[in-house]
Amino acid sequence: MDARSRAVLLLGVTQIIGYGTLYYSFGVLAGSMAQDLGVAAGWVYGAFSVALLFGGLASPRIGRALDRYGAGPVMTAGSVLSACALVFCGLAPERYSFALGLVFIEIAAIFVLYEAAFALLVQTSGPDAGRRITHLTLIAGFASTIFWPLTSLLVASMSWREVFFVFAALHLAVCLPAHLYLSRQAASLRRSTPAPAGAENSRVETATAEPVLSEKDRSRAFALLLFGFALTGFVLSAVLVHMIPVLEALGLGAMSAFVGAVFGPAQVLSRIVNMGFGRGLHPLRLAILSSALLPVALMLLAFGSSWLASALVFSVLFGLGAGLTSIVRGTVPLAVFGAEGFGSRVGAITSARLILASIAPFAFALALERLGIVAALAGLCGLGLLSVLTLVEIERMRQRAYRRTGLSGLS
Repeated sequence: MDARSRAVLLLGVTQIIGYGTLYYSFGVLAGSMAQDLGVAAGWVYGAFSVALLFGGLASPRIGRALDRYGAGPVMTAGSVLSACALVFCGLAPERYSFALGLVFIEIAAIFVLYEAAFALLVQTSGPDAGRRITHLTLIAGFASTIFWPLTSLLVASMSWREVFFVFAALHLAVCLPAHLYLSRQAASLRRSTPAPAGAENSRVETATAEPVLSEKDRSRAFALLLFGFALTGFVLSAVLVHMIPVLEALGLGAMSAFVGAVFGPAQVLSRIVNMGFGRGLHPLRLAILSSALLPVALMLLAFGSSWLASALVFSVLFGLGAGLTSIVRGTVPLAVFGAEGFGSRVGAITSARLILASIAPFAFALALERLGIVAALAGLCGLGLLSVLTLVEIERMRQRAYRRTGLSGLS
């Protein structure tokens, strides 16, 4: 196994631990947290939404740090911060210090999750960065599959606070050494492959950059990408938090959990299929496909969900779209804008996505209450279609750039 493949494997392990401990475990532990703190479950979920908001606000600054200091040192520091944040939250004596602990956790998460890992691969993998991002998301896709049952098993024999202490130990014992090793590997690679003066990251840039857009077009394309990905994040956040209750309200009853369980394997399947058949598809076109799958799935849910087969197709399509979305969050900014400033761009994208995602569960719950299930789902479908249109417009700009250079933009 070469050094770059080993980097993907190590990052895959740290992403499973990162997403499992800092994100997926919350849904399993929320009930125990609420009972221990003497608050309603809604209060705990509200605190989590606020924490996501603060994570989004911190993301641009962390993105700039990825460019300035390198992703390796940032992720190494993030492992320590994640452990400290989990311990702080686990020791919180009352609700407000607990909420502050959640804020620390979500800020620490920006240091170690996908966007930072993508930046590390861009900074070290050269022309293979896009492919290795796809491989990484395939491995990390098992985070929920591993940590939902693992967290349930742990909380059955210990308090949620002790579970957090175990999670903190994982960050120090597994993630910290892995990120420290990757940081040193990245530094060694930079020393052995020096870039020409004034051409930072040129080794990666020349292999990934699109035909040069005008400054106006670059700014407009990035604004559209920011808006489109934020809308997709809103749709995903709204549906994933409310999926099981919505399925139950639509009449699927005990089958709701079964339908929801199909979502996770569908995410992983989308990444496997993309690895095998998506190599010739430009990341932006893959993004259009992944975004289009979400409103199509929502239409099936809104108008045919009382049938089990229709609900299952919804879960599969939504899982496929969500799985591909995780990939294109890293590959589209790289392919359209190149490697220089990659950390800052994904930081800004993450910020917009998390800010909208933090309000999505509440906004969708309000829409469900005021408008009803079908109308609320139709509204989400409209937002999903708007996201598709923004990405289609970027593709049109890309094609115009190709025509100006006399090259083919069909890839």
